[in-house]
Amino acid sequence: MDWFRKGREGLTPQAKRETPDGLWVKCDSCGEIIFRRELEKLFLVCPKCRFHFPMESSQYVSLLMDEGTWEEMDAHLRPQDPLLFRDTQKYPDRVAKAVKNTGHQEAITTGVGALAEYRVTLGVMDFSFFGGSVGSVVGEKIARAVDRAMDEQRAVIVISSSGGMRMQEGMVSLMQMAKVSVKFSQLAAAKLPFISVLTNPTTGGTTASFSMQGDVIMAEPRALIGFAGPRVIKQTIRQDLPEGFQRSEFLLEHGFIDRIVERKDMKKELAQILYFFAGENSK
Repeated sequence: MDWFRKGREGLTPQAKRETPDGLWVKCDSCGEIIFRRELEKLFLVCPKCRFHFPMESSQYVSLLMDEGTWEEMDAHLRPQDPLLFRDTQKYPDRVAKAVKNTGHQEAITTGVGALAEYRVTLGVMDFSFFGGSVGSVVGEKIARAVDRAMDEQRAVIVISSSGGMRMQEGMVSLMQMAKVSVKFSQLAAAKLPFISVLTNPTTGGTTASFSMQGDVIMAEPRALIGFAGPRVIKQTIRQDLPEGFQRSEFLLEHGFIDRIVERKDMKKELAQILYFFAGENSK
């Protein structure tokens, strides 16, 4: 330890500056220290305990879409401020800060492309943007994505990661639950499949609406999935909750989801499901 301490102290200021930041990552689940480049090769999955780190929408697009086929939709849409909401900051200021910090324009990215040559409409939520909360723009982007899927006879895939509805938009936000649910009912009536993929976390009104409406509901391992958080439920019913309550494995065991899929297998699994629904006809 003395040698290690001396080694660090012996670094010149220039050498310290040249040492790359974020070269190593500590797993939040098992504490393993992982080389960042190795983690990226594993789709941000811990090689020791298989913990799935949060992944951005652009990374999911790269993971699932065939190269050169992705076309983003409605990237120009921006949230309004119907309530003139202000807490410690004005709502528009919070939105601007979220855009600057995350590089995303909203909590979901939607578009069209090909997955193993199957034409699909894809929506991917970003928890880093306002906790993946659903406001007017998120609801509108999903609704437009479903409309385009029906026009072009495409399947819809939505990857959820959300804390629920966006309180800064009040009732306008809550209305998105009904709005988007109606759209997926129309998609079902058009006999087009909706595949819902749940990641950690998927909670609140997102779970209470479109995230659990899929014809097939998949989830990543150990994802937190539920309406109210486990702490709130425990305080309400004043009872200890079962081990693993509201995790993917618990929900699979009790029939709330259809399967658990690791990221490395996700594209293959989705392609098999698309083939089940449409065979070669949707390519």
